[in-house]
Amino acid sequence: LVARHESLRTTFHEHQGQATQHIHAPGAWTLPLIDVSGLPEAQREAEAQRRVVEDARQPFHLERGPLLRTALVRLGEEEHLLLVTMHHIVSDGWSMGVLVRELVSFYAAFTQGAAPALSPLPLQYADFAAWQRQWLQGETLEAQLGYWKQQLAGAPAALELLTDHPRPSVQSHAGAALSLQLPPEASQALKALAR
Repeated sequence: LVARHESLRTTFHEHQGQATQHIHAPGAWTLPLIDVSGLPEAQREAEAQRRVVEDARQPFHLERGPLLRTALVRLGEEEHLLLVTMHHIVSDGWSMGVLVRELVSFYAAFTQGAAPALSPLPLQYADFAAWQRQWLQGETLEAQLGYWKQQLAGAPAALELLTDHPRPSVQSHAGAALSLQLPPEASQALKALAR
């Protein structure tokens, strides 16, 4: 995946006051193994979750990279968790879906001893960004700006959503996670709905 997608091999620098990107050549990728299988079974998932949180709290360095971190957490002989942490500058909701689909394709091919059946990418994100920058100029830019100014006219400067408890005076931007176990029937129904 890293060799296939330039954005996963990109770092960002400042040059003469301008942001620039550097796309690195494909190279070997290390997948560290974090083995928690030696812990009592009741503690494994909690330790894996602790590692997930610990990794998520590690800062990314835009100039040094990588802006993608991976690790494989071994919970048991046949049970593993793939930990993927990415900086939002190289991924978004759409690209995460693409990466997951491709990872599933790579894994399926690997388990069957076959080569992945993914065609080469005709374009990279940098190609799209260059095309968009060239396209979004002059009259096109003015038309786009006019459209969105009209659409957003009268919109509130900030969206005030109701919350279930008072907001702190200083926003921390600290996220949280909520884990829950679905009953098998609900899980099967959701899987069927997602198809």
